Amino acid sequence: MTRPPAPRGAVRAVLAALAAVLLAVSVPIWAGTHGAAAPAQRRPAVPARPATPAAGRWAGSWAAAPAAAEPGTAHGYAGRSIRNVVHTTLAGSAARVQLSNLFGTTPLTIGHASLALAAAPGSPAAVPGSVRAMTFGGRTSVTIPAGRAAVSDPVRLAVGYPADLLVTTYSPSPSGPVTLHPHARQLSFLAAGDHTLDGDGSAYTTPTPFWRYVTAVDVRSTEAQGAVVALGDSITDGVSATVGADRRWTDFLARRLHTEPGAPRYGVLNEGISGNRVLLGGMGASRVNNPSALERFDRDVLARAGVRAVVVELGVNDILRRPRQTRPEAIVAGLQRLVDRAHAHGLRVVGATLSPFGGRVGTGPEQELVRQGVNDAIRTGLVFDDVVDFDVVLRDPADPQRLLPAYDCGDHLHPNDTGYLVMAKALDLATLKGQGPARL
Repeated sequence: MTRPPAPRGAVRAVLAALAAVLLAVSVPIWAGTHGAAAPAQRRPAVPARPATPAAGRWAGSWAAAPAAAEPGTAHGYAGRSIRNVVHTTLAGSAARVQLSNLFGTTPLTIGHASLALAAAPGSPAAVPGSVRAMTFGGRTSVTIPAGRAAVSDPVRLAVGYPADLLVTTYSPSPSGPVTLHPHARQLSFLAAGDHTLDGDGSAYTTPTPFWRYVTAVDVRSTEAQGAVVALGDSITDGVSATVGADRRWTDFLARRLHTEPGAPRYGVLNEGISGNRVLLGGMGASRVNNPSALERFDRDVLARAGVRAVVVELGVNDILRRPRQTRPEAIVAGLQRLVDRAHAHGLRVVGATLSPFGGRVGTGPEQELVRQGVNDAIRTGLVFDDVVDFDVVLRDPADPQRLLPAYDCGDHLHPNDTGYLVMAKALDLATLKGQGPARL
């Protein structure tokens, strides 16, 4: 629903009386399994020629926010191949890949990297003839400084929708820590040695639930009108969705955008991070892991290819994680700062109300007051261009502070697959259409 503009000073008047007590919430612990690195298997690097300029435009087809430094990876994955499995939301005639060393403390050398079409959903095997060696500035290897990222040259590859892509990297030398997205809800694979150009996948005997290094895949398309970024927490990350089934609410949204008449032909870029907050970064003992939305907005939203609109689903962890926000107006002010930055780049912003968490261990009426205060501000049009009311569509009418049991994964915070579908259906696709020219 579209909201008329309103004076920001009204926020304080609406919310001044609200307060909350402190509350803790459990934090996921990420761990990796590492075996001894086998000697690299030498093979001729046969890079595909970079795609020449062609009709169409670049737009994001897949993305995952770099979230943390992987524990136990001080020396990286030297002598091992990482085959990341990612799912497209746009088709195209060529692709380019971003690799990130954001949480590294030393330069990361990628000796070889490749892109391929998966032979079957979630498989490490490639469609015969689809493996393409990636290049970076015409070279088959690239060294990425600590805290930086690199984008591959365009690769000629017919990328379909929907399809799983295999993004494979091989590091010949120690580097670390590894930049990680821990809650992929998708199995990827590890192999000893350099198997970047392998098509059969037989060397990839170690499954892993994480995405490593890869943070974006763009496609060149004649049909795409751009991309929409979903900036959120674990609910956007899809931590309770069925593994390998692509049933996050963003996946269901991508299907709507691809199939419904009149829908903008956007890619959907899931920039959710479990435990993410609007105002404060850090996770556990680390001050750099899990950067806040304000800290990562430029990187995870503004820098993405073809972005036209943003859907913001954030605020619950500001209420539930230590140190906890007890004033709704502080969270609202942070959300408004995100909107201001998006508007400065011509982007439309749709904001989501905070979904229920009643019954969650450790929550109480004080936290509910803060949630209601944030939702009141969102619904009155003081923050976003448009609103999607996830609270209304997910809550139990008989007990509005709780998720409807049919949508609850069981922890009273995260929706199940059915709940994620309901969320995607609640979004008015017309609200995603930007007012200005596309930034492609």
